[in-house]
Amino acid sequence: MNTERNSSRGRQQGSKKPGSNRKTFESRGPNSKATPKRRAVKLQSRTPVQKQLKTDADGIRLNKYISNSGICSRREADVLIAAGSAMVNGKVITEMGFKVQLTDEVRFDGSLINPETKRYVLLNKPKNYITTMDDERGRKTVMELVQMAAKERIYPVGRLDRNTTGLLLFTNDGELAKKLTHPKHNVRKLYHASLDRKFSLKDLQTLASGDFSVEGKKVFIDDVAFVQGESKTEVGIEIHSGRNRIVRKIFESLGYKVVKLDRVIFAGMTKKNIQRGHWRHLTDQEVNNLKMI
Repeated sequence: MNTERNSSRGRQQGSKKPGSNRKTFESRGPNSKATPKRRAVKLQSRTPVQKQLKTDADGIRLNKYISNSGICSRREADVLIAAGSAMVNGKVITEMGFKVQLTDEVRFDGSLINPETKRYVLLNKPKNYITTMDDERGRKTVMELVQMAAKERIYPVGRLDRNTTGLLLFTNDGELAKKLTHPKHNVRKLYHASLDRKFSLKDLQTLASGDFSVEGKKVFIDDVAFVQGESKTEVGIEIHSGRNRIVRKIFESLGYKVVKLDRVIFAGMTKKNIQRGHWRHLTDQEVNNLKMI
């Protein structure tokens, strides 16, 4: 995480000591004058701003446009362009070096793409915020918490209900968002549920059996265990289902009320050093890990 970046653009991540509030779950089983020559070189060079203006005026090479969209590298894009996978304003383009304008409609394999910088922001969501872009009823939304995280328009990947806290990812990378929300990719989501009464061993075994349904539909529970060092009202449950309020419904179907629900792991990422209500940008390595799912 780039701390300086967070300081200038929004709320910093928390400063808790590593490992604080972490829950573990029991397993089952010379400035010198320039010479005339050097000065001439300086006069010929363009500042980054001038370069950007020239690029915008001349257009952007199609392979770079595709690469900036996060789909693949420029070299790979050249191969795919030659294969007819790219369309500009409804026309298939196979010409190497073809340039597009930012106003052009560019599609890759039929999907509309754009070349803006991809952003990935991880929020530790507090209670009483709803996961939506805006709310006609004036309720607080998660977008208020990440409004300074990126100049690009980012949006939440999946959702957490109003009373559920924990990890929520935001991005403008549509391909990655689609992958992370599709059940077939088995994205790991681990929740810490606090129940209104002790969870029985029998019910724990029922969930652990793998043969469990809610509202007539089978629920795939990857793991379930008591939270180590806590009372039997504290349960950790891992699922990869994306159904709305599914964790609460699982426990309610067994006669329990979920008093608190916190998502502590999402796609391998944890809440370590992110205070409640704060966010951070993902590292390059974390982004690469997500894309490998």
